[in-house]
Amino acid sequence: MGALAYTVAFDGMEARLVEVQCAVSPGVPGFAIVGLPDKAVSEARERVRAALDTMGIALPPKRITVNLSPADMLKEGSHFDLPIALALLAAVEVLPKDDVAGAVSLGELTLDGGLVAVAGALPAAVTAAAEGRTLICPRDCGPEAAWVEATTVIAPANLGQLIRHMTGREAVAPAQPAEVGRRGAFRDLADVKGQERAKRALEIAAAGRHHMLLVGPPGSGKSMLAARLPGILPPLSAVEALETSMVHSLAGLLNGGGISHDRPFREPHHTASMAAIVGGGRGAKPGEVSLAHNGVLFLDELPEFNRAVLETLRQPIETGEVVVARANAHVRYPCRFLLVAAANPCRCGHLSEADKACSRAPACGADYLGRISGPLLDRFDLRLDVPPVAYADMHLPRRGEPSADIARRVAIARARQTARFAGHKGLRVNAEAEGALLDEIAAPDAAGRALLTRADEKIGLTARGYHRILRVARTIADLADSDRVERDHIAEAIGFRLAFRREL
Repeated sequence: MGALAYTVAFDGMEARLVEVQCAVSPGVPGFAIVGLPDKAVSEARERVRAALDTMGIALPPKRITVNLSPADMLKEGSHFDLPIALALLAAVEVLPKDDVAGAVSLGELTLDGGLVAVAGALPAAVTAAAEGRTLICPRDCGPEAAWVEATTVIAPANLGQLIRHMTGREAVAPAQPAEVGRRGAFRDLADVKGQERAKRALEIAAAGRHHMLLVGPPGSGKSMLAARLPGILPPLSAVEALETSMVHSLAGLLNGGGISHDRPFREPHHTASMAAIVGGGRGAKPGEVSLAHNGVLFLDELPEFNRAVLETLRQPIETGEVVVARANAHVRYPCRFLLVAAANPCRCGHLSEADKACSRAPACGADYLGRISGPLLDRFDLRLDVPPVAYADMHLPRRGEPSADIARRVAIARARQTARFAGHKGLRVNAEAEGALLDEIAAPDAAGRALLTRADEKIGLTARGYHRILRVARTIADLADSDRVERDHIAEAIGFRLAFRREL
């Protein structure tokens, strides 16, 4: 007796189809799982056996062999429990073989037959749709997987309910997609007193997805400003929400059984390892750069991060994707994020205040900020000093512009970019424009070109710096509802790029 079931093994964002072959044959009673299973998969036989015993289903006193094909691909995770159980039940003719073979299934079994939610239901649903099969998953994964409308998602609470469904005794209604509502009130920029230039930089960064570096003494409001960036970002589009949720599904971070239209805001601690930031570890899981896809990655205390970790950010910033290469894995994840970093000007943080600075000033500032390499620094479009707010200003009434007003301008600027890049696959914001397209959409007027020439003569611009100035200027023009990039837009873009200099 034999039967087939199907499940998936995850290779980065891709869920690769795995054939679960079950054979029940005469011989010494036993239960073997082959096909390069990891420890969690090998232990599935005990969970399956206990679950079936609890339900009163006795296994025949024969040799049971489960092969996971292709056999040369590593199988990891507890989600193999359910497909192994279904293949076995089909092999002993408890379930119809055709129905089991016509579905892709995943889920972890408890000892009493319950189904526990697992990571990766959304990518699995995409694979099931591509294969023209139904997806079977635990109930808690159903609302997530149901966002893939091209496949039917059956999400039972336990194995008994699934058996009754597949034998026609108790139908389980297809799962319906669920959406997690937007978070409550975001932190409002109106709460920030002073720092008008920093607020302007946040608006430009949000409108064009430009990377930003904030440098200032402790307590000047760098982290407070960054925490208010989500409040002015537009919600995720349907395509972006699905992309982001695919990554979060693989990491097991989808909460509430659905997907969210909030842009992710990730703020890893400066002690985070390279695997935590760029991805890796067991199973080459996505890192913070991928979890921030279509959102914000905030690195507070930037110079305190490990130098090697910071250098790994250079390529993802440019390409919008990261390749995690390990001895047993080579996977690719998307990572188009807005990088916001904050740093003190020196170790003590009071380089510009003579009465508070340490005895090593100003050399301590050069040493401290020297931890940020030139190539990485060159990738920040907006750099600005964040001065401390005067004590007297703290008693002034709150009169800053609310985040809602800024968010409306950002949304209008983003809409202009969406229309501009409608015919260019993969391009969504000004920060992604390059080559001839950038020259076309961000060509400055004569006065703007003259200003760029003077800036190059005075301080020298790398090719990357020149193009980033054009991108920022194009975003500033969008915020000003201007079709042309004019001198004032170029001047503001240059000012933000040169506001922070290493010698400070």
